[in-house]
Amino acid sequence: MLDYIKGMDISSLDEIEKLGAKYYDDGREGDLIEILKRYDTSYIRLRLWNDPKSPEGKPYGAGNTDYETTLRMAKRVKAAGLGFLLDFHYSDFWADPGKQRKPKAWEGYDANQLEQAVYDFTREKMTGFISEGAVPDMVQVGNELSNGLLWPEGQVPNYANIARLVGAGIRAVKETCPTAKIMIHLDNGGNNALYREWFDQYINVNKGEDFDIIGLSYYPFWHGTLGDLSNNMNDIAVRFGKELVIAEVSMGHTMEDYAAYEKLAPEKRKGMATRPALCEKVPFPMTKDGQCEFMKAFLETLEKVPENKGRGFFYWEAGWLPVEGSGWATDEALAYIKEAGPGGNEWANQALFDYDGNALPALQVIRDYQPK
Repeated sequence: MLDYIKGMDISSLDEIEKLGAKYYDDGREGDLIEILKRYDTSYIRLRLWNDPKSPEGKPYGAGNTDYETTLRMAKRVKAAGLGFLLDFHYSDFWADPGKQRKPKAWEGYDANQLEQAVYDFTREKMTGFISEGAVPDMVQVGNELSNGLLWPEGQVPNYANIARLVGAGIRAVKETCPTAKIMIHLDNGGNNALYREWFDQYINVNKGEDFDIIGLSYYPFWHGTLGDLSNNMNDIAVRFGKELVIAEVSMGHTMEDYAAYEKLAPEKRKGMATRPALCEKVPFPMTKDGQCEFMKAFLETLEKVPENKGRGFFYWEAGWLPVEGSGWATDEALAYIKEAGPGGNEWANQALFDYDGNALPALQVIRDYQPK
């Protein structure tokens, strides 16, 4: 059985530190990873983008998580004695249910070429991490694959191609790092119909490569109630026999604006993802106390998964402070994805640190929780 994971995604940290972010615990400044470790964090999740910059070499932002950046972060994680989850997006920028763009270098590839490219890229990067002493303990093959990957060839409902592409990545991981646990990750953790259809197609219909963990994203303002999450996890744990990890979760600690920290013109600000209309659906207030109460209820929900298959979580971008320049996309990124923007920070009110970088009480909830 997988050891219980108290995990944090801090993929943007390298960039945020360079922009001037500082973190404090009980008034004392410290390294974010060391602070998180004191609060019983056992694992760190880091995303990997293929080539997150324009043809002119200008970065796309949101951490600029290319191989060199992610390797630098991974070395820090391993030096701290923490587990390391490597999250392959197979894209030059964000990959999620709304966008799964092929990397620029793979544009024009057909399904056969994409399958080979996924295998080669995964094998090359895994070999690189291993040779540098940053061996991944867990690998996520694709990110939020609810609608597939590497569109259009790997887009739902073409589950046969999805199984081929995901399988290519899994084979490369198994060949280079047999000890690594392998995760397949979807979003919308409260949507049982999605998980039943997707994994039935992958496992039973298309006989996809075997893997270890089903990863779920669960954001309470997007993905239904904790009851919905519970119903889904309780079903798929038994139905598919896999251990479950919440690969992404977060909750707001305030609805106070952070414009003074971002220092952007109003038209350049993204605004909070936790829109008031969305927050009305969440039975916890967006306050420090509300963040604590949500985490307690969330952890209890995981605890109730049958056969003890709820094996932990990763809190998403726990340290994404609203420092100047820390947006989700630069102008170059917006041009690449053909979106108008704006590209400011929309996540700062969901971090586990306040806008000034002070550790929040929800970290104590995580530290004090003892899984059964």
